[in-house]
Amino acid sequence: MSELFDAVDALVASRSPLPPVEERKRLRTAHGLTLDEVAAALKVRRATVSGWESVKKPTEPRGPEREAYARLLNKLAELYPAPAVNPDPAPAPEERTAPADRATARPETTQPHAAPAPATAPAAAEPAAARPVRTARSASTSRRPGASKAAPAGGTDPRFANGPLAVVDVGEDGQVLAYCVGGLVLDVPAKSLPALVDWTLKEAKLGQPKLSGPGKDADPLLVLTEAALARYGLPAALTDEERLAGRLPQNHKVVKELARAEWKLTKRGFGPWARIYRPATGAERSCVQLCIPSWHALDTRHWGGAGQLPPAELARVLGVYASRVMTPRGSTAVTGLELMTALHPPTRASEPDADGTRHSEHNPGSLGKDPVDPAPCEAPDGHPLLADLPRFHVRGPGEKLFEEAYDWARPMTDAECTLRYLVGIDVNMAFAAGANGLVVGLGAPTRVRKPAFDPKLPGSWLVDLSHVDLSRVKAGKEWVELDGDLLPSPFTPGGDRPEGPAWYATPTVAYAVELGYEVRPVEAYVRYENGRYLDGWYQRLRDAYLATMADLGVHPDMAPADFLKAMDGSKERDPELAIVVSAIKATVKGGLGKLRERPRGEGWRPGEPWRALSRPTWRPDIRAAVISRTRVNLHRKIVKHAAVTGQYPVAILSDCVVYASPGPSPLDFLPYRDGKPLPGGFKLGINPGLVKHEGTQSVLWGEEVRERFDAPELNLARYIKDGTVTDADNGE
Repeated sequence: MSELFDAVDALVASRSPLPPVEERKRLRTAHGLTLDEVAAALKVRRATVSGWESVKKPTEPRGPEREAYARLLNKLAELYPAPAVNPDPAPAPEERTAPADRATARPETTQPHAAPAPATAPAAAEPAAARPVRTARSASTSRRPGASKAAPAGGTDPRFANGPLAVVDVGEDGQVLAYCVGGLVLDVPAKSLPALVDWTLKEAKLGQPKLSGPGKDADPLLVLTEAALARYGLPAALTDEERLAGRLPQNHKVVKELARAEWKLTKRGFGPWARIYRPATGAERSCVQLCIPSWHALDTRHWGGAGQLPPAELARVLGVYASRVMTPRGSTAVTGLELMTALHPPTRASEPDADGTRHSEHNPGSLGKDPVDPAPCEAPDGHPLLADLPRFHVRGPGEKLFEEAYDWARPMTDAECTLRYLVGIDVNMAFAAGANGLVVGLGAPTRVRKPAFDPKLPGSWLVDLSHVDLSRVKAGKEWVELDGDLLPSPFTPGGDRPEGPAWYATPTVAYAVELGYEVRPVEAYVRYENGRYLDGWYQRLRDAYLATMADLGVHPDMAPADFLKAMDGSKERDPELAIVVSAIKATVKGGLGKLRERPRGEGWRPGEPWRALSRPTWRPDIRAAVISRTRVNLHRKIVKHAAVTGQYPVAILSDCVVYASPGPSPLDFLPYRDGKPLPGGFKLGINPGLVKHEGTQSVLWGEEVRERFDAPELNLARYIKDGTVTDADNGE
């Protein structure tokens, strides 16, 4: 009887329904599958699969191959359903078939494209399996599989209907393709780079709406694969000389092509992040940015292996980042700084005057359009303000503001050595949390002699904090006794107790007052024009981080054990979104670092200005205030934890703290009671400012490493994640 059933199944399978040949090819290309991949899966020749998709001379699969092929197409149809047909046969003006220099519909193309989320609302990330749907330009819209069904607030800007960016590649048939967000693929008719730029601005509908009222729309971003580079006459990699210069030479043929077509390049030239533009006419901008991964545009420290992803996957990674943060403007550091300006543009349009004309005026709450000099104590070595100092003069704490992140460690006590584990906890988005709600200076500093300290006034203060005794500090309204020898000082990055007057940012001095000690500044540089400049920046990056972690299965307000379980292996659930998380975190740190950017070659000499000083966003005082507040926030939690549990950190590196613990989990030493954390102490969770598990090693490991390098105070927080320590890490 079973043989009869098998025969019936085979008979049914031999007549499995198949979609039309055009639909078969659409489904295959939508998922990014090649003919070879399908042929290998079905154990047939490549030519056989090609025949099944042939419009002119189609062939039909038979037997078990037909059943398997039908199963494949049915699965793909679930992921990429056929679009609804527009009953109106008359195309809109922008949809009409264009001349040869415009995108044209091909027989295998379909009409829908996915609508990207606007810049003001984080978009739901599509599943990892989502692949592009090849299409001609169209005004109709559809959503990618797995995307949120709720329409984003404000709808989609029709000018940027195809999203903020596209990855340009060359297909199997030699056609240039632009892979956009949401699974859309556009045919690109451009035969040269100038034509590609022109097509992008006139036909591609790429870009991103401005993030604030007085701001500017984001320029379209094109990511060029190696195949696209070859098609447009560009090298797959820069030579050593070109890489050192950061650009192609001016006499390169493509640079000359752009010049002949009256396109211009910015001062950084044709490099990994090239900007090609024509001078703006009125409010209209004509600018396209290029990203070239094979020229190391996507730093592997922050973007992981994104540069090696297939075009569709790379479009997804960059598209999620663009929709949640902003269209990349360069490295993550550059983008982090640009995000500040995009949220607080320096100027805005004034109210109409008597003639009804509007003028450009300062935008309140911004840093303005002109740079300001820092206070002398805030200026880094080599700044023009310090040109009169002796050549080899080394400034001490009384001359230089030195607010940096923690790098501190101490030997373990005998009691700690009896425990089995060292457990590291890491503060989520620590520097972003430090920026939240922080009042920073917006204008130039004012020098004040013997000022009364004002914790609400941002600035730099020369004050002696050596009298602050961590053995006795104030917690709320009560004084508590602690073992001060086991605590780092909150006033220095190395955790050493200050020895005399030194320059500090406002949050550091305010914390000394909070601990119960009087402060008497000798001098200060304060900024009376101030505001919460970084609030919108923090909120944008926080929302991007939380939305992406939610896509990875980690949500706010999870129970501690559930949170630790969700974090374990979260990167493996969707490696592409894990790249986005890494890039978001790098955007925070890099953006803050850019506020104090140092000279980058260019023949600079000490005492001379460097390029970054011409930016209004070159503000070392803002960077110092954020780092100061971040370090103080961490120390406050450490003190609270010590006061309640009697446990002290063994090592601290930036936002990672290591404790000796009886068990391998943070729950083995964090004082949770009935699932509730210690108020004011460390709390497990994904929100910025809360902590996650960084890593666990044995106490024996820690002692062996320190003994091997004869360094009782080796900072174990640096290696707690995976336990790997090399001789190079310790200068050997």
